[in-house]
Amino acid sequence: MTARRFDAMVIGGGLVGSAIAWGLRREGLSVALLDEGDAAYRASRGNFGLVWVQSKGLGAPWYQRWTRQSAESWAELADDLAKQTGQSLGLAQPGGLHLCLSDREMKERAERLEQMKREAGNYGFEYRMLDAREAREMLPGLGPAVVGASFTPYDGHVSPLALLRSLHHGFTALGGVYLPNVKITGIATAPRNFLLETNLGTIQAERAVLAAGLGNATLASHFGLKAPVRPQRGQVLVTERTRAALPMPTTTIRQTGEGSIMLGDSVEEVGFDTRQTQPVMAEIAHRAALCFPWIGKLNVVRAWSALRVMSPDGLPIYDQSETLPGAYTANCHSGVTLAAAHGKLLAPMIARGELDPFLAPFSAKRF
Repeated sequence: MTARRFDAMVIGGGLVGSAIAWGLRREGLSVALLDEGDAAYRASRGNFGLVWVQSKGLGAPWYQRWTRQSAESWAELADDLAKQTGQSLGLAQPGGLHLCLSDREMKERAERLEQMKREAGNYGFEYRMLDAREAREMLPGLGPAVVGASFTPYDGHVSPLALLRSLHHGFTALGGVYLPNVKITGIATAPRNFLLETNLGTIQAERAVLAAGLGNATLASHFGLKAPVRPQRGQVLVTERTRAALPMPTTTIRQTGEGSIMLGDSVEEVGFDTRQTQPVMAEIAHRAALCFPWIGKLNVVRAWSALRVMSPDGLPIYDQSETLPGAYTANCHSGVTLAAAHGKLLAPMIARGELDPFLAPFSAKRF
């Protein structure tokens, strides 16, 4: 069978792969986006939806800066996609709060953000520690258990499902080729010449971008790359819809555009177990009710778990193959926050044929 030829193939149709594919197509490359479909773990469909800066990059100022650059580009990304698709992503970036329930939590939070400010150097990092009164002025309805909060102006939230749909729609509207329910049955690689045998036929391209989430762990070695990623489970609860009550998101609580309240942020090392567990859900609900007692009166209508894509140090991995030029990998657990960076900064680098030296600290060589 004759191979279908493209300038680039992106393996993985989630938020990371879709943003990169969209960006590559904007650069004028012919692009095939290969999506495994519902057989995949689908972290993109379990995402909490934060565009979040304030707690990312401690001890790694390059990650803090990358995250900031993405957050600063998010309004432009949302505008571009809205013009292409006619769909709003529900983006709001009023800043965000991290709520503290004890003096110890306040002290640890202040130390963390002050270190991030020092590490940011001339790039700057703006934050404020708020006492209980100031926090209640910003978020009416906080409970007496909240002793204070940290605030940064960079943060926000968005509908992750609308983002995924818009990236797919925008990509195909630009002439990109979306291939769903793909099963790879064979891989042949050479410098700037990558060939995949699939159930949909043979795909050949000069560039191959691995953005398959946890699947990159096994795919990477075929392309002269390493992707030491592991699953980390997070659980999410969603309440019934209620009146507009949260003018800005917090680290673990946000109100969607439809009015429901999302609660989450568990961190569990349980392998590929995607079950929900009652003790964790109870802890999520308990802390949310301490923060906002009125949340405790709402009915929980949905719950799910999803697997984050985590590297050994929790930071993204971006690499280009030295033995097979033209092959790249992108791995991260912040597909929403970093969508703008992936579509508007990383994709142009891949189109040019070389990652910027700024991304060198993200290489898997650090392990």
